[in-house]
Order: sequence, then structure tokens, then C-alpha cells
Amino acid sequence: MSGETTTLDAVSVIGMGETRQVQRVKLADIEKTTPGTSAQKILNKLPGISVQSNDAYGANEESQTISLRGFNQRLLGYTLDGIPLGDNSYGNYNGLGISRALIGENLASAELAAGIGSLGTASTSNLGGTLQYYSSDPQAEFGLRVAQTFGSDNTRRTYARLDTGDHGGFSMYLSGSLLSADMWSRPGDNQDQNQVNLKAVYNFGDGNRISAYVASAETSQANYAYLSKALLARGADWDWNLYKPDWQRAIAAAYCAPKPWPANQHRAGDPRCSFTSPAATIDDAYYASRAIRTDHLAALAGEFNLGEGLLLKSQAYYHDDRGQGHWWSPGNYSYPNTAKAIPISIRSTNYGINRYGVMSSLAWEIGNHRIEGGFWYESNHHDVQRNFYFIEGPVNDDRFLNDPDRRLFFQKYRINTRQAYLQDTISLLDGRMTVDVGAKSTQVDMRARQVDPRAMEVPNATGRLETKDSFLPQIGVGYKLGEGQELFAAYTENVAAFVGGGAGGPLAIGQAAFDAQKADLKPEESQTLEAGYRRVGETYQASLSVYKVKFDNRLLSLNPCSSIEAGTRPECITKFFNVGSVDSYGSELVFIWKPSEHFEWYNALSWNKSTYQDNYIDSGKVVQTRDKRVVDVPDKMLSSEITYRNGPWLATLSGKYTGKRYYTYTNDNGFGGSTTFDAAVRYTFDAMGPFRQWSIALNGTNLGDKRTASNLTAFSASDPQGKTYAFHANAPRQVFLTFDARF
Repeated sequence: MSGETTTLDAVSVIGMGETRQVQRVKLADIEKTTPGTSAQKILNKLPGISVQSNDAYGANEESQTISLRGFNQRLLGYTLDGIPLGDNSYGNYNGLGISRALIGENLASAELAAGIGSLGTASTSNLGGTLQYYSSDPQAEFGLRVAQTFGSDNTRRTYARLDTGDHGGFSMYLSGSLLSADMWSRPGDNQDQNQVNLKAVYNFGDGNRISAYVASAETSQANYAYLSKALLARGADWDWNLYKPDWQRAIAAAYCAPKPWPANQHRAGDPRCSFTSPAATIDDAYYASRAIRTDHLAALAGEFNLGEGLLLKSQAYYHDDRGQGHWWSPGNYSYPNTAKAIPISIRSTNYGINRYGVMSSLAWEIGNHRIEGGFWYESNHHDVQRNFYFIEGPVNDDRFLNDPDRRLFFQKYRINTRQAYLQDTISLLDGRMTVDVGAKSTQVDMRARQVDPRAMEVPNATGRLETKDSFLPQIGVGYKLGEGQELFAAYTENVAAFVGGGAGGPLAIGQAAFDAQKADLKPEESQTLEAGYRRVGETYQASLSVYKVKFDNRLLSLNPCSSIEAGTRPECITKFFNVGSVDSYGSELVFIWKPSEHFEWYNALSWNKSTYQDNYIDSGKVVQTRDKRVVDVPDKMLSSEITYRNGPWLATLSGKYTGKRYYTYTNDNGFGGSTTFDAAVRYTFDAMGPFRQWSIALNGTNLGDKRTASNLTAFSASDPQGKTYAFHANAPRQVFLTFDARF
């Protein structure tokens, strides 16, 4: 739709000129956060969105979740400079998170289209809107920037960037960051990330541009244990985490596993089984867990002014990812039936992505029309396997593991994506009215192959699923009431591709289950209607929007039969089902007051009601979800941020209230609302000696040390006694000091 740009510093934060709801963060917002903060977490201040993470940087991927107008992060779209980042799932099969794709300081701006994304967005998961990130361009002058951060939990972070300056239209920067930090709770294992970004730009002719972007990231993150309300009630605190380094305690608990592998290793009541309070079940803790990822991303893009109102944009990209998720699994024996047998082995889920793609668009301005059409093609080779590695005792798993001792499954995917769109932006009534009308076509062909199923303990399916819709319309209208005032309304339809193996999905199950379900599955769909009013004055910006969303064909993995019948007939196999619809209604208000160049007050208020429209059957019982609230969707949110700038000083105080959230589909358990506060103070010194500029910044997160659940991810139908391990704890108060020098 209209108003697209990658240079957002001169564009309204509230999306003036757009025919859909758009909110933006710019460089001035990014500079207030702890250096290196994920671009995703920065968006948490915007209306309608709840971004959760249990670390200050928003980088720990297992604990990252997003809720936006009733949709979770898997059903949103994400891009960096137009490059598709996939669906942001933890075990990703088609992309990578923004914290691995871009170093935080190299973010120039970000755009949230809550509900209706641009037709040209390269995504097959954007039912609920899009998050688009833009990297900074090279500086026009030669320069070196070095920043060092010290902080809580032994945080050490170094950032450096070298800009070549402009040379006949060519400019480039090379940037790197090294992050090392401990977990904020015992055992304090390392959270490390090393990144490199390179960007080169060549501007020539009249509006012509070629750019290249290369990114590399090596990530190793110790994962935090999931908590339950019952565990907290037994005396565990919010810092409860892992058994490590107490190996004997982990071994004693592992002997309590109710279903060990192999089954003959121990029985119920084994005298070696013991728990140390407050642990009382096998799931209360385990020895350790870790996520390891290595990513390489490259893109080449061009913009060409062809004259006569024609603008051509093209881009090609490549992404390779290798990852492992380690879990020290209690009850799965190492070296069973030998003298070395112990009831723990390391379970590893191994991920692989090798994808490339191209996209291109052609825009033509003729008369009062701007006609644009484009296409996107991606080929993705994805593989996922689950293995076990035998150990004789504590070992260092901060590395990729090879040569497994057991293999449960090994599945390879070939996913081809084709998407095309056409739209017309029409200017009417002497420019007072803008009409956007268009449609896109989506086709995703996903084929999975189980490697040598006879050699696997629990082989997954071989099969094919296709997502196809040739006509997904979108229309938007904007009308200028007067200077600085406008109305807008928009409607769109969208479809989400079936999920691939790394993130689960309908092919990540057994062959019999897949064969029983494949003829009945429908892809998830949405229809979104939104409207609003915007106004910009000399000292303020304001936006009010309302929306209605229909989400159809929601997918869940279920067994419709009773436990006695399970597996006895084809219809009694655990498989995926479309379980009905979700209706979402809501409103969002933004008010930004800037009475002077020194003071700014930002406020965003959101209200949402997302409810399931259908019951479903699981294990032979009807689960009463009709008219219940959707899990992990806050009913109310309020963001407020006060910023003061005066000469070399910058000070900001921000707060976010997140309303009640459920983690059960029947709404019998969840968490009430909570508020957290962050603050930052920075002083910038004038040039001195070799320094062109240097600054000292102090950032504090969760100032009130409010402890509560951060992300909710392990959802269940019902949990009246709070036994489900459904959430991570949020991080305690943390403080960071940064020295930033520019030469």
C-alpha cells in the first residue's frame, strides 16, 4: 500500500499518509535502549503488541514470544530490508530472528503494520500483520566507532564499526559485536553471541542504487527451565532454574523418571530415586539445556529509475543455518545395560536451513495512478533430526555434538514458495483521497522425506502439503479532512503456509497419523478490517484505530478418541485438526506530546478481546473453549515513555503495563496484569583529542524488580492446580554502563 519507505526519519511515527494502521520506531527511539537490544524488543512500546523475553537484551530465543491483536509470533511476518526472516519460531525452519540477522546498533528503523501488512511483504505467515526492520546505511564520512558495555551478571559486550565514507557514490561499513553474559539465575551458564555485519552501497545516476548486505552470527545460549505455579507454591523462587552443577542431585532425580529408556533399567520405587525440596517431580528441573546456532546471510539488491515514472527493485538473498538444541534428558539412559549406565543422556534436536530466493517489483506512476506489481520465489532445503548422545558424567555441551548413539527421526524438507502481487494506488479529489486496491497470490509446496525410516526409533512422515490461494484481496482508503488530519480504513484476506519440521507442524508426526489427516487439513486463514483517525499538530501526534479480525481453520495436534481407544483405529491417532475460529476485536490509541525540543511524552493504550468460537474434542472429551479468551493475549496494555533532551544530556523513563494473560484454552489459569519500568541516562562529550564524540550511558531494566511470568508458551486445555510447566520467569533488575567513542 501507499507510503512505503526505508528512510523513516522524515516519516510520521503514527503512519500519516498510510491507508492502514502503521506505527514506527526511529533512530531516536533505538538510542534510548540498552546497547545491543533486539529490534524486536524495542517494538514493545508500540500499541497492540506484547513482546516478552526473559533477558534484558531480548535475545534469548527460547523465551521470546510476541502477541499482536490475538495472533502469536508464528502467524506474523518479518523482514529485514525486504529479506524474509521466516515465522520467528524457536525451532525455525524458514528463517532467523532479527537479533541474529542484524546487530542492534546497525538498526536504522522498524515498522509495525498491526493487522494489514504491505502486499509486497515476503512472508507466508503474516495473518496478523508484519514487522519490518531496516538496517542503517554507511556514513558519508570515514569514521570508526567503538563501544563497550559492562553490566549485571558479568555482561561484557563490545561493538565496533568502521565506515569507509563516500567515494564517488560508493560507501561501506564493517561492523562486529561480541557479547558474553551469564544467566541471571543459578548456575550462571554463559550466554554468548558473536556477530559480523557488512553493508555496501553504490549510488549512481538519478535515483539508482545497488546495495549488498552480509551477516554472520554464532550464538550459544544456556536455556532457562520452565516453571509451574505448583512449583512456586512448593517454595521455589523466581530464580529457580537448573540442577547444574549439582550432578548427584540431577542423577537422583533422573532415577525417578516414570518411563525410562530402556524400560528394564529401573522400576517405580527405585531406591536411588530422590528429590530435594522444593523439587517433587521429574519435570521440576533437569541438569542443563542449551541452544546453539550458526547463521550466514547475504543479499544483493538494486533500485533502478528507468524513467517515464518507472522504478524497478530487485533483490536476491541466501541464508544458511545450522543449529542444535540440547536437553539433558532424565530417564533416557547413557550406556544402558552396562556398568557405565546412568539415567541421563543429552537429547539434541538438530536444525538445518539452506535457502535462497529472489524478488522483484516494478512501479509505474502515470497520471493519478501508481501501479505496482512484483513476485517472490524461495527454495528452502530444511532438515530436522532428534538424537541422543551418551555421556559418562558432566561434559561441556557448548559445542555442536556429532555421531549420535540413538536417532529418533531424521526428516528432510524441500519447500518452494511462489508469491505475486499487483496493486494500484489512486489519488483522487485533488490528492485528498487515496485508494489502494490490489491482491496477491500465494503458493507453498512443502515436501518431506523421512531418511531411512527403518533405522529410526520414531520415524516421521514422508509426504506433501500444499498451501495455495490465487486471490487474496486488499483494499485501503485514506481521506484528508484538513491540514494534519486524516481518516483511513482497510480490509485484507490472508493465508498462512503449513509449518515445517523444525517448528513441528503437520508433517512432523508419524506416517499413519499423516496419512489419516492429509486429506482434511486446511491452511489457517484470516480476514482483517480496520479503520482509524490520525492527527498531527505543532506539538503532538495522535492516532486512534479500531479493528475486527476473523481467524479461521486454527490448527492443533489432538487425539479425538478416549485413551482406551487411542491408536486402535485410523481415526484414533494423534494428528493435526482444524479446530475452528477466533474472533478478535480491539482498539489502539497513541498520543505523543512534544511541547518543546527538550521534552517528549509518548503514550500507547490498547484494548483487545480475542475469543475462541468453537469447542474441540481431545482424548474423547469435549474441551469447552467456545467464548474463552485466546491464550497469551493481554486484554489491556499501556505504554508510557518520558524523554528529556538538553544539550549533551539524554534521560528517559518508560513503563509498560501488560494485562491479564491465560495459558490454558479453558481460561482456568493464567497471570494477572503487571507493570515494569526501564530508564536510561546518557551524557555526550564534545570532540577531544582523537575523539570526534564520546558518551557515557547508564541503562536500567525492570527498575522495580517486579518478578512475574515473561513468556507463556506451553499451553494446555486445563490446569486448575497449576502443574503445567508453562512459563519462564522474567529477568530481575539489571544495570548496564556503556562507553561509546567515535573517531
